[in-house]
Amino acid sequence: MSLEGQYDTENIFAKILRGDMPCVKVYEDEQVLAFMDIFPQAPGHVLVVPREPARNLLEMTDGALQGAMLRVKWISKAVKKALAPDGIVMTQFSGAPAGQTVFHVHFHIIPRREGETLSGHGSGQADMDELKNLAGKIAAEIELP
Repeated sequence: MSLEGQYDTENIFAKILRGDMPCVKVYEDEQVLAFMDIFPQAPGHVLVVPREPARNLLEMTDGALQGAMLRVKWISKAVKKALAPDGIVMTQFSGAPAGQTVFHVHFHIIPRREGETLSGHGSGQADMDELKNLAGKIAAEIELP
């Protein structure tokens, strides 16, 4: 799928944003919903999904992008406090050739540890109780300005 196209209101993230599908929530406000990735590449993998209906970062309004990036920062800091990783990957894919598989803009926050390799995305569904536990730890460390 290219960078151009019509936004699909039935994509999985649009359904989650509307409350039509469940998620393990970490943070929510008027601009974003952040939740645990059910196919994590590492324990603590969080997705930050802007509420703006945009397929990719290039389609976002400046205000929505600024708001989303601030929230990526807040949640990344909470991941650092809650899970004490050695590093954090913060990434966004725009377009299928870049690795995007859900065509609603979203950001990945993936804690990393020395010597551990990332799992391939979709390589295995996480245990829901573990996701809820991690979400609670991360949410408890979010500090709003």
